[in-house]
Amino acid sequence: MDIIDVVLHVNETLDPEERYDLEEKMRALDGVIAPRFNDSKPHLMIIAYDPDSIQSGDLLNEVRRQGYHAQRCGA
Repeated sequence: MDIIDVVLHVNETLDPEERYDLEEKMRALDGVIAPRFNDSKPHLMIIAYDPDSIQSGDLLNEVRRQGYHAQRCGA
């Protein structure tokens, strides 16, 4: 199994509980290994995942499905 990271920028300012809840919802997806927000840059969510099980676009769509505005950072 390969594990890669994607960085998502979440436009909304989430409080610690909201960040935790979103991390938990992402963690429940098949193929997601470790979703986490960057404490020093709280708009950035880093998600380690297995690309054989889920794609970065699916992760972005799930964040949006949860009601947030977000985009992938980088390529």
